[in-house]
Amino acid sequence: MLQLKKPLAFIDIEATGSNVSADRIVEIAIVKVLPDGNRTVKRKIINPQIPIPASISEIHGLTDEMVKDAPTFKQAAHEIRQFLDGCDLSCYNAYRLDIPMLMEEFIRADVEFDMKGRKVVDVQKIFHQMEQRTLSAAYKFYCNKSLEGAHGAEVDAVATAEILNAQLEKYPQLGTNIDSIIKAIGEEQIIDFARRFIFNDKGVEVFNFGKHKGRPVADVLKAEPQYYDWMMKGEFPMNTKQKLTEMYTRIMLKKF
Repeated sequence: MLQLKKPLAFIDIEATGSNVSADRIVEIAIVKVLPDGNRTVKRKIINPQIPIPASISEIHGLTDEMVKDAPTFKQAAHEIRQFLDGCDLSCYNAYRLDIPMLMEEFIRADVEFDMKGRKVVDVQKIFHQMEQRTLSAAYKFYCNKSLEGAHGAEVDAVATAEILNAQLEKYPQLGTNIDSIIKAIGEEQIIDFARRFIFNDKGVEVFNFGKHKGRPVADVLKAEPQYYDWMMKGEFPMNTKQKLTEMYTRIMLKKF
């Protein structure tokens, strides 16, 4: 079974779509597992303040009418942040949607949510390395249960918690604590959640996209400071722009 030194929060969100920059959260569920094995659950419906496409409502079941009287993320942000205080995080496909979109919402709400000191376990990454399946298939494979109500945030978050515990039983090489799990699955150190920047094998911040892919951020920004302006005006996630500004400020201060 999972051995924890601090709480582990299993997060699942449903949104208006999958564009981290443009779409908004409509439902969030968090299953917080404590070191003593007890768990608490928080689920909130969120008014995204933008229309939910009919095709997306068909997936998660939430419509504009159902969320119109719900709080906005800004109104719920402090409550959500407090619930996550002191927690490591776990999601299914953590870096593709759930955590990046959650970070964007916190930034828009002007609520600081610091990822420093938090470890992240991506349950999907374990599954894909071992079995190559989807969440529903993972639940059936590891827990021998059918995932009734899939794409409901609380159902998916609870399933994710059950899957991780089943994975630990099936793959003893993962160990039973967060550090050993992350080491076993080779979780890389990231800079921004959209992975526009990463650390290379020497621990240097480099671009991870476009014409400068693989080049140190410092080298590019010193030679082409206008590249910073181009990115800040572009359709990049706010988390990416935030990290870019931090690097740019540090690099320019060293330059002078």
